[in-house]
Amino acid sequence: MHKRTKVKITFFVILVGMASMFTAVVTDHWAVLSPRVEQVNATCEAAHFGLWRLCKKAIYISEADYNGKGCGPISLPGAENCTYFKHFTPGDESEIFEVKTQKEYNISAAAIAIFSLAFMILGTLCLMCSFKKGNDYILKPAGMFFAFAGLCAVISVEVMRQSVKRMIESEDTIWIDYSYSWSFACACAGFCLLFLSGLGLLLLSMPRMPQNPWESCMDAEHEVE
Repeated sequence: MHKRTKVKITFFVILVGMASMFTAVVTDHWAVLSPRVEQVNATCEAAHFGLWRLCKKAIYISEADYNGKGCGPISLPGAENCTYFKHFTPGDESEIFEVKTQKEYNISAAAIAIFSLAFMILGTLCLMCSFKKGNDYILKPAGMFFAFAGLCAVISVEVMRQSVKRMIESEDTIWIDYSYSWSFACACAGFCLLFLSGLGLLLLSMPRMPQNPWESCMDAEHEVE
């Protein structure tokens, strides 16, 4: 397969990875949190959140089997109220972040995700420039940018995972149960596609290895002449 064709196929995979990562960054279904159901025939508030927004949903519980268990599932009908986090401005935060460490984790995850988007933009610019004749050398920085974007994505995922874990384990919060949702899955998919595609571009940017020992010998003879 021709090198140019391989680059185009890799670029298509990169576009899928970029779409997955962008979807994860702008949506708010990274994790779903549930408080304990204290009584039946009453409402409880489950929550789902992302990097920028928290949404709480009042769910009516009528079955006795849910008593003492987590509220939900979040797919049940109910009134939903969403608020944006004030990451970089002073002021009161939502009660989901009573613990200062949890807020710092969420800020870190959001900031690292922004770096991932920045690396994706830089990688795309380099890759577009490499399509011009004689610019194959730009594939190497493009591959590095996409690999860095993937690394930032997985770091953001891990920081968010640690944040959710601390919220569940903390005695200062009401959450007893959690699950990761489709935005989290999109971020994981974005990491895999971007990182592997970045490595693929780096391999494609390397000089072609000789098919047999005689090719290198013939090249050496031409250089002597």
